Amino acid sequence: MDIAALLTSAGINIVLCVVLFSLYSILRKQPSNVNVYFGRRLATRRDKHVDLLERFVPSPTWVMKAWETTQDEILALGGMDAVVFSRMLVFSVRVFSVAAIICTILVLPANYYGQVRKHKDIPFESLEVFTIENVKEGSRLWAHCLALYIITAAACTLLYFEYKNIANLRLVHIIGSAPNPSHFSILVRGIPWSPEESYYDTVKKFFSYYYASTYLSHQMVYKSGTVQKMKDDAELMYKMLGDSLGKTCKPSFPQCCFCGGSTNSFKMISNELDSMHGRTGYTDRHIDARKKECAAAFVFFKSRYAALMAAQNLQTSNPMLWVTDLAPEPNDVYWTNLSLPYKQLWVRKIATVASSVTFMLVFLIPVTFAQGLTQLDKLEKMFPFLTEILQKKFMSEVVIGYLPSAILVLFLCAVPPVMMLFSAVEGSISRSGRKKSACYKVLYFTIWNVFFVNVFAGSVISQLSVFSSITELPAQLAKAVPAQATFFTTYVLSSGWASLACEIMQLFPLFCNLFQRFVLRCNDDSMDGTLSFPYHTEVPRVLLFGFLGFTCSILAPLILPFLLFYFFLAYLVYRNQILNVYVTKYDGGGQYWPIAHNTTVFSLIFAQVIALGVFGLKQSTVASGFTIPLLLGTLLFHQYCRERFLPVFRNTAAQVLIDMDKRDERCGRMKDIYNELHTAYCQFSSGSSQSECFSSHHDESTRVHPPQDLETGKENSKNDMSSKFLGF
Repeated sequence: MDIAALLTSAGINIVLCVVLFSLYSILRKQPSNVNVYFGRRLATRRDKHVDLLERFVPSPTWVMKAWETTQDEILALGGMDAVVFSRMLVFSVRVFSVAAIICTILVLPANYYGQVRKHKDIPFESLEVFTIENVKEGSRLWAHCLALYIITAAACTLLYFEYKNIANLRLVHIIGSAPNPSHFSILVRGIPWSPEESYYDTVKKFFSYYYASTYLSHQMVYKSGTVQKMKDDAELMYKMLGDSLGKTCKPSFPQCCFCGGSTNSFKMISNELDSMHGRTGYTDRHIDARKKECAAAFVFFKSRYAALMAAQNLQTSNPMLWVTDLAPEPNDVYWTNLSLPYKQLWVRKIATVASSVTFMLVFLIPVTFAQGLTQLDKLEKMFPFLTEILQKKFMSEVVIGYLPSAILVLFLCAVPPVMMLFSAVEGSISRSGRKKSACYKVLYFTIWNVFFVNVFAGSVISQLSVFSSITELPAQLAKAVPAQATFFTTYVLSSGWASLACEIMQLFPLFCNLFQRFVLRCNDDSMDGTLSFPYHTEVPRVLLFGFLGFTCSILAPLILPFLLFYFFLAYLVYRNQILNVYVTKYDGGGQYWPIAHNTTVFSLIFAQVIALGVFGLKQSTVASGFTIPLLLGTLLFHQYCRERFLPVFRNTAAQVLIDMDKRDERCGRMKDIYNELHTAYCQFSSGSSQSECFSSHHDESTRVHPPQDLETGKENSKNDMSSKFLGF
């Protein structure tokens, strides 16, 4: 590929971005699109008046608003996850600014003049001239080694300070936020079944006995979901129709319709369906509630520290029973998975891993096809009728420079939904956990298919057999990566720039809105389907581009200006989306930063391994010798950060929780917190009655009470409790 083909790809993507960004600046001002581009504002009912003339004139006001927004505003609107994602982009802009400057000054001239040859004009120059492939063997490569040291030092320094600042910000956010019900709650699964009593009574007796001084109350989890709702409705309708037919002595259809007489053969039962828990007596409700109870419950404690200790301890000698975890936020609970048997989860995890690997291998077919488009000679042999078309210069530049990456991007659009489905089947107890698991899967998938499969492009057999010898892997990567660096550059243009334009346009919601208004003639602006930020899609994309940037920085530095522009534009676009489009329903606590840190360190180490292989191929022993200490230093830096910062993200410090408990006790807020706990984890919709949030036998005497009430109402009979709860 030459410079002209790269410029053709860049030109196509630039035109596409300009058109879509201009359309966005106009469409966002139309009142009919307010539910597409201002979902957050509509959800909070904040209206904005726009003049008629201004509505049809493109303007960059959204850029200025996104640029001027402070980090505190992002934290208040999007939570810690939004701040972490914004810091990923800031880190990428900073580190690749350093890399672009260093590689432009040191590496690019060394690559271009690496061999004595007659150079063409820049537009007709091959891109391989600007890569390390153009450097002859026996060169010292001191410029490349120095650039690698500077980039690694800059990346590690920025990573350290970002990790430190985000950890401190997370701590300040936890301390300064309103009391969170999840801090007083744990999720218990694997509750042993007893034929004599319900799950509710079993949980109450267990925690009243073993956590007598700290246990507050609990709430059972019930079977839910579409299938369970259909079963409940079918049982109810059968019972109501049976009662109706039983009361009808002689149902007469002619009497009802022609004689005007009343008949009770049919009854309106919608009210009974809406109040299912109140349709029978106390005994029936007790039986129904017991049938619908799952072996899972939310248990509430009198203090945050007590909940933390209960969640971290092994409850019995059988680790498959009484399994405790810190409860997610109420809006973060993924209720569907709570009813899954705990003993089934390990099977589900193995099945999802196997399914993910299978899907990854099947995806080799479209990736190989897309990579084959970069080789015109093979295309002409496979499709002889395209020979005349491919001989035209512009068409060949489009096919080589734009089409392969565009096709790969289209195929990759199917990956995030599939991985989200796998993560749901896996059994995550929270929506943030499900999205985080999907983020890992999408990240591994894209790095494998976009990088490794394209590097070793060819037949599926050759892609699998290339890893037959691990010792030869650095040398094989050293040969293959520089040759595919041009494809990665075009991929940044197609998947990076174009994806940002499509992201800000919100094409699918816009199409649905237009279809609803102009085809279905419905002008409702309700936000029943408000969007949440797709971290499982965007975090892997940003980290993949960082991986490509570090890997290709000294091998093919021409990729760096395109990457730098992508990160800067993404910083503005995603801040605008957080401010206006996406509604934050829960806060994940900034758990995406450890993913970003680990991926960045892996990218640095991988880039150093490839550089070590390239230096060996170029017979530069000095550069190879200096790369080994750099590799060891990066590993030590990563281990230090794991020991210093990672535990802060996994658990909240006991010192912090105890201080928060004492502060609330001094302020007299504990009683109000206890009273709010019993409505925090309501499994059913807000329109349901409060009784639906509790078991039918959960009367006033067993609801959440202040500590003094619970102490006086504690059960006295506790004989042989240990043997009962062990489950053996």
